[in-house]
Amino acid sequence: MSNRLTSKWMRLLAIFVCLFAFMNYTFAEKRPKVTFKEDVWDFGKVQQGKTLTHEFRFKNEGDATLVVQKVRTSCGCTAALVSEQEIAPGKEGRIKATFDSHSYAGRVTKYIYFDSNDPDQASKQLTITADVEVPPQPRIEINPYNLEVGLCLEGEEIQGKIEVQNKGELELQVDGSHRDAKFFMKGKPVTFPLKIASGKKVDLELKIPSQNRSGVLREYILIRSNDPVRSTLSVYLSGYLISRQQLKELFTKYRDILKVS
Repeated sequence: MSNRLTSKWMRLLAIFVCLFAFMNYTFAEKRPKVTFKEDVWDFGKVQQGKTLTHEFRFKNEGDATLVVQKVRTSCGCTAALVSEQEIAPGKEGRIKATFDSHSYAGRVTKYIYFDSNDPDQASKQLTITADVEVPPQPRIEINPYNLEVGLCLEGEEIQGKIEVQNKGELELQVDGSHRDAKFFMKGKPVTFPLKIASGKKVDLELKIPSQNRSGVLREYILIRSNDPVRSTLSVYLSGYLISRQQLKELFTKYRDILKVS
């Protein structure tokens, strides 16, 4: 009798365990689950200047609707969702990534961030890479980009000098632009375009009339070239223009310091 009761209770307990497991399975919270076909894409070797595109495909392998909340990228890359924002269970979605290789060289890596309501991976990182090959071309380098001319006397020319170098393989052609500036090289006026051979550099002298101005000096000189990556560069020129009266007052104030012993 005791054995029969024990067996009966064991059967009941087994039934309750199965029922409890079934209820847990039935009433478990439904969840979306995103799975990408691939999360890294390598474009391989590409010529500089090409615009590259790739579509990342993903699938909702969960049992609830997947909601794409945001698609973000690192600098230099764009990405957009080209399918529905809400992906039903078992359905697929697509993200189109675009990379403009115009101003890049060598090995480049960009990232795309996929934000969704997947509780296990709310933010998924995708990666695109490329080896950008640069064809022979001119390449400009300027030093300095910020030219400090110091204290200048009103009515006199503001003068400065920048070094322009061609670090590319082909001839560099340069043109300077400013509303009032005159450009010289070794004291002689420059005729633009100025041609600089591969590996060579020149000192470009700038002369700007002060036009009887005074106070803080801020000017921008535009340097244009046939460098396909950096065709227009800015040189920032700064200083201070002082009047003759101000100079006289300063000299009077500090003449004891300036006096030669």
